[in-house]
Amino acid sequence: MKILLVEDDVKIALAVKRGLEAEGYSVEVAHDGDDGLWRATEGSHDLIVLDLMLPGRNGYRVCSDLRAAEIWTPILVLTAKDGNLDEAEALDTGADDYLTKPFSFPVLVARIRALLRRAGGGNPVPVAVGDLRVDPGRRRAWRGDTEIQLTAREFDVLSFLVRRCGQVLAKEDILNGVWDYDFDGDPNIVEVYIGRLRRKVDEPFDQRSIETVRGAGYRLAEADG
Repeated sequence: MKILLVEDDVKIALAVKRGLEAEGYSVEVAHDGDDGLWRATEGSHDLIVLDLMLPGRNGYRVCSDLRAAEIWTPILVLTAKDGNLDEAEALDTGADDYLTKPFSFPVLVARIRALLRRAGGGNPVPVAVGDLRVDPGRRRAWRGDTEIQLTAREFDVLSFLVRRCGQVLAKEDILNGVWDYDFDGDPNIVEVYIGRLRRKVDEPFDQRSIETVRGAGYRLAEADG
């Protein structure tokens, strides 16, 4: 497995690189946002570990530029910025996970493994809800004949909703089903992903299949069409 680490602090980059290589990963390092974007665009990586406060192009722009270029490599943000708005912006521009510094190295490795499992595993049997189709094996989704471009985490949340179509799912249900490590962040992160999925899965197709059940959670209903 090949990981791209984009980190401008040379000491942190070296420590993370050595640690991940000891875990069996191949690690390529970039020390600024422009170089990181170029390496992510031109190379082949299984996962990107990305700082936000980078020289040149910051991590938010790297995320958004990669997704705009339809590069869907999972992105784990590793940053000293620990505000809720910082996390929400990173996720909204295309990141799949968010870990703040200082961090526990075992937790970093666990989150990397979780993202890689989601990117490469899953039930290979496609599932359809109305005209919404999800293929866990190929990690692709469509509304009718139109493919929907999703980040790794967005796909996992949608796939979880689809597999439990019609069920009312509390935030805790979604956290437990999608975030399969010990989640210690803000449970409201579920709302961020629900909002992103609505903007991609429902709104462009004039659908309202992802419902909010007041006081209870969320439900995927079979949409018309």
